[in-house]
Amino acid sequence: MWPAGTPVVVAIGHSCQVTVDLARPRTRRLLGAEVLLVLGVSLGQSAVYSTVTIVARLTADRPLAQQTATLNASQSPRPWLDLTYQLLGILFALVPVLLAVHLMNRDRTGLLAPDRAVAPVGALDRAAGTGGTGSAGGVGAEPADGARAWLGLDARRPGHDLGWGAVLAAVIGLPGLGLFWVAAQLGINATVVPANLPQIWWAVPVLVLSAAQNAILEEIVVVGYLVTRLRQLGWRLGAVVAASAVLRGSYHLYQGFGAFVGNAVMGVVFALFFLRTRRVLPLVVAHTLLDVVAFVGYTLLPKSWFDWL
Repeated sequence: MWPAGTPVVVAIGHSCQVTVDLARPRTRRLLGAEVLLVLGVSLGQSAVYSTVTIVARLTADRPLAQQTATLNASQSPRPWLDLTYQLLGILFALVPVLLAVHLMNRDRTGLLAPDRAVAPVGALDRAAGTGGTGSAGGVGAEPADGARAWLGLDARRPGHDLGWGAVLAAVIGLPGLGLFWVAAQLGINATVVPANLPQIWWAVPVLVLSAAQNAILEEIVVVGYLVTRLRQLGWRLGAVVAASAVLRGSYHLYQGFGAFVGNAVMGVVFALFFLRTRRVLPLVVAHTLLDVVAFVGYTLLPKSWFDWL
């Protein structure tokens, strides 16, 4: 293998030679295009559809409060076909996560190492006083660390991650219930149905898997990946946090404006937590807990308990 930065001369025929630089620097334009493409095949696309949906709801014959937003709906009247669709949906929804992690791991090879035009994350965060240093600080120290170190995807601190995840779930979940109630009273949310699967043995396991899929997709792409890339592009901390939060709120707009505000606030808290700790796993734990309670609770508890939604 050639070391990074070594020009390699490739002979084509007898009279033509082409010099290939294996360490062609990653420019801001390439990095920005990468971010747009990742979002375009994942939650950025969802945000566009969600925006169109809320416009459709607002221009419909019925008021927004009398409309229904259903999550985890049945896909077929045939149970095993329904299960197949549910599992395939969960599986393919995680592909953008693998793409984002793959792209970040490519950086550690040196082939896409940041040039001087792309500021390293750790250096920016140290300058801003957010404490990003060493492997936990991510890109600023060693490109060889890759996505595991940049996003805190290692299992070095399972107890710490679970503990912080539970704390964050409580901090977000309890006020979130109040916000949903206020939104329902103001008529600015649709009626939310967290789950509408048949009463069958696989319903609860699928709902748990769906909750985990939502958490992994949103926290790794919208927080870990997006925040890291925007910091590499030199965005200010306030703009980075705002972009992540607004994107999170936008792909929940189909539920109504209360859902937009609540998820945007959640996005601010989660982005700040990630900037401070460089660990995305507590966010995944927190989000999974919130969704499991919502999905499974709605399925198992009496429906009359959720009339306020």
